[in-house]
Formats: sequence, C-alpha cells, structure tokens
Amino acid sequence: MRHRVFLYFLLIFVVVSLMGGSVLSTYKQFVAEGPLEYQTEILVQSGEPLRHIAQRLFNEGVIESPTVFELGLRAMGQGTNVKTGEYSIPRHASMKMVAHILTSGRTYVRRLVIPEGLTSDQVVGIMEKMTGLMGQIAHLPKNGALLPDTYHYSYGDTKEAMLERMKNAMTTTLDELWAGRDTSISLKDKKQALVMASIVEKETSIDREKAHIASVFYNRMKKGIRLQSDPTVIYAVTNGQVDQKKRVLYEDLKFKSPYNTYVIYGLPPTPISNPGRASLYAVLHPMKTNDLYFVADGKGGHVFSETYSEHKKNVKNWRQIKKK
Repeated sequence: MRHRVFLYFLLIFVVVSLMGGSVLSTYKQFVAEGPLEYQTEILVQSGEPLRHIAQRLFNEGVIESPTVFELGLRAMGQGTNVKTGEYSIPRHASMKMVAHILTSGRTYVRRLVIPEGLTSDQVVGIMEKMTGLMGQIAHLPKNGALLPDTYHYSYGDTKEAMLERMKNAMTTTLDELWAGRDTSISLKDKKQALVMASIVEKETSIDREKAHIASVFYNRMKKGIRLQSDPTVIYAVTNGQVDQKKRVLYEDLKFKSPYNTYVIYGLPPTPISNPGRASLYAVLHPMKTNDLYFVADGKGGHVFSETYSEHKKNVKNWRQIKKK
C-alpha cells in the first residue's frame, strides 16, 4: 500500500513539474478552501470514470482543478473508491473534503413531506414533483391507505417503493392504535376508524380539537342525526377532486351522493382523505361530551354546543365575525 501511494506521489511530482508547480503547492491547492459559494448536490452515476467526475465537479464550480483533484484522490489510494449516489457538498469544501465525501458512501438524504388530510391523488401529485424519485405509479392507492408523515429517501429510490412505505406505515399505525382503542366507541372495524378519522382530519387542523369533534360525530350517530360534515359535501360534489372547490353552497347540501353526510346517515363508504396519526388517535379515544354541534370561532378553531339554540347563537356570532 505504501509503495502504491509513493508511486502516486511520484506521478504527481512528474505531472506538476511539467505544469511548472511543486508537490507542496499542489497539496496546498488540494486541501485549500474551494470555490463553491453555496451547498450543492452532486450525483455520481454508476460506472462513471473518475476523470469525468473530476471534470464535472470543475464545470459546476465545486473544485478549481480536475487534474489536482484526480491526482489527489489517487494519492489517497481512493481513485477507484468513489461510490455511486447523490452527495451534498458544503460551500467552500476543499478538494480533499470532496474526495472524502464521494468515497464515504454517505449519500444525501432527501425529504418528502406529506401533510395530513390530502387525497391519495394529491399525495401522488407531490411525489411527481420530487427530484430523485424514479419510475411510474401503476395504480393510485385508495384514500386512507397512506400515512401522512415525513419520509426520507435517496436519489434513485422509486415512487412505488415510497408508496409501499406509506402503506406499511398506515397499516402498522392503525393496527397499533386500534388495539388500544376505547372499546366503548361505536365503530365496527378499522375501516370505519379510517373513514371517521378522514372526516375529522378535514374538519380541523388543531390536534387538541380532534377528540372533541369526534365526540360530536359519535353523539350524532347515537341519536340518529346525520353527521352534516361540510368536507364530505365538497368531496361529493367534486367527485373527490377536493382542491377544485372550497366553498359549500346551499344547493350542494342536497347533492345526492353516498359521501354527502347531509343526505346519508352514518359514515360514507370510504375515507375522503388520508388522515394522520393524531386524527386516528382522536377517533379511537374521543372526548366524553354531550355536544352535538360545532362551528368556527373566527380564531382558527371551533366553538361547541349541546343544543341547537346554542348552536344558532354561535353561528350568528360566526357570521358577524365574517362580516368584519
């Protein structure tokens, strides 16, 4: 090994001598602060020659000399150890640091953030825009099949594999929460839990409210009152394309659909969104209340009531707030 390194340094001496430099000045250049102004990501393709990698690093402003970088890497005994993958290069990284990064195998980890309450179509829409996720999606997952969360991936991972991770995460989470549920709730199975959670998810983004809203829906079901959830109306009239319509009109409330809870009793047949863990937990551990109504409070949350007369007052207050 020492003999090989010596030969590499001898080669460097010959090359830099021809270039009019010295081994010392070349080494200083190899370890000096680099020209890169901003952190950047570099993709090393499978089987890409070191010379091509060095030239590309130079072209992209990462290093000052492809020749010095290549010779330095070989002098380190790492000329054939550059690993395939995507790497993050910090600003002003020296050529020596870049060499260590590309031979470490510690590839750049990307993040895919899936917010709660999206349909599966919307989730796929986010994935289609993500850099580094490869392949095509053969079949759109059903709503409720994917767990919203932050997922990490590397360049070259497939979209299908990412969807499978989301499905497994939802299955694992739902199994765990269902096993520890409040057994007094009136849900028959995990599918109904998903449906209920998908509605609660669309009703509020405030986690502390979710168990309260779930209690309202359970109380209404026990009394044979329709859920009358606006998100289900939007889902019904847009055929699941919920981003196409924001405001519920009076005529929408009469729209005939198995998803319109102003028309049907009980739960819709399938989830209307992909609920997060907090919503799943809330519907499996609802608050104990007698409330039957809720309406926006003008501060981002909701105000709850047991009677319709109270509810009408709260609705009146909400309408006054909207006028301001």
